[in-house]
Amino acid sequence: METKLKPVNTSVMRKKPLSAYAADMQKSELKRVLTRWGLTSLGIGAVIGGGIFVLTGIAAHDWAGPALALSFVLAGVACTFAALCYAEFASILPVEGSAYAYSYGTVGEIFAWFIGWNLILEYMMGATTVAVSWSGYFEKLMHLFHIELPVWLMNDPITAQEKAGILRAAGQNVPDFTFAINLPAFLIVWVVTYILVKGIKEAASTNNIIVVTKVVAVIFVIVVGSFYIDTTNWTPFIPTEVMDDKGQPHFGFNGIVTAASIVFFAYIGFDAVSTQAGEAINPTKDVPFAIIASLIICTLLYILVSLVLTGMVRYDSLDLKAPVAQAFADVGLTWAVYLITIAAIAGLTSVMLVMMLGQTRIFLGMAKDGLLPKGLFAAIHPTFKTPYKSTILVGAIISVVAALTPIDKVSELCSSGTLLAFAMICAAVWMLRVREPNLERPYRTPALPIVATLGILANLYLMWNLRVDTKIAFLIWGTLGIIVYFLYSRKHSNLNNPEE
Repeated sequence: METKLKPVNTSVMRKKPLSAYAADMQKSELKRVLTRWGLTSLGIGAVIGGGIFVLTGIAAHDWAGPALALSFVLAGVACTFAALCYAEFASILPVEGSAYAYSYGTVGEIFAWFIGWNLILEYMMGATTVAVSWSGYFEKLMHLFHIELPVWLMNDPITAQEKAGILRAAGQNVPDFTFAINLPAFLIVWVVTYILVKGIKEAASTNNIIVVTKVVAVIFVIVVGSFYIDTTNWTPFIPTEVMDDKGQPHFGFNGIVTAASIVFFAYIGFDAVSTQAGEAINPTKDVPFAIIASLIICTLLYILVSLVLTGMVRYDSLDLKAPVAQAFADVGLTWAVYLITIAAIAGLTSVMLVMMLGQTRIFLGMAKDGLLPKGLFAAIHPTFKTPYKSTILVGAIISVVAALTPIDKVSELCSSGTLLAFAMICAAVWMLRVREPNLERPYRTPALPIVATLGILANLYLMWNLRVDTKIAFLIWGTLGIIVYFLYSRKHSNLNNPEE
């Protein structure tokens, strides 16, 4: 008797069966070594870094003034709605893949692909930005010890020529050069890549040491800096709104919202916790805890640091590249600059580590589903039990881009992908609650209809307030992703084989 095959579902809205996630968890070759606080440490490791040590200066100086604290509150609230929804999903589907995996089981394949594609902006391009920032702080550290490295070894070709021109105009003798590379950025990416290839336990241990270092430094900034606050620097707390020549509002309420969209980049670490579910010892309970705990801890620290920073130095005098370190130098605490600079280097290192870790786990989830080549993105090292080919590829791309490309406003582009992913997760968890009301949920989002609605509106509102050229760049990236989906991913999806 001839067996009839089940017809293939070719719809772009087809969903991955929830039973398939359970099978994925049973077949996973990843080591489950992460505890509740290990996961929380990973979240803090990704969140505290560029937001405090880099973006605070830009956001306060150009957009919000002392009201930057309100921008962090606004961004934190938008994140909280998404975090609560993430936590419920993570308890139901404790698998690698984050928002991509959650959407695939609820909304549909093309939406899941689009989220996964945008998470490349969040993680890979975010790590690239952080690598360049790391290089800048490393150069500052070298200056503190009176070590001057050649311009062509510390910057990408375009930035190197610009800096050389400025130095020559100031009367310094800078030799001509035809080649330039941001060597520190290139090398630190490969150091992080090596740690990640060696294994998640080694990566987590390294991250824990770094997290303790930078949290102590952040608390130091808050406590010591509070003694040097001049409250006149907070007046006016919300500067009067002004328009630039492109019609973009700065300061006032609109400036606060735009600043919130910019510093949103600083919050993306908490969702990286969900990408580690495949390596958590007790993912259904510990991942939700770590998501919410890391977000609460970091939001509080961000608000306090922004208040101290704008109280120590008037917002329009903040240094754009190293605002925290420069603020302490301006009030005469030059010894503290060493501590803050070292903590910034450590902090940015752990951000890179968690971002690259998250990116490879999302690629792993997509490859297991057939949407990316399995031989490359799903290959697990026989000894280290890590996706080593994917990790090396990600490291290679990030290192080359960081070494040779001037990175400007990339944090906003990263934020655009993250904001859309958060909005879609809020919608997806609500849809799943309606469609599968009897599904076991170790963690349930409280007042889900309200939380999900506010999460969707808040994240889309922040996304709408990004700069126009950022939104155009995002549309180009999104279009490219849709093309890749129809040319490769749709044809190679596991869902094309209904017997599996």
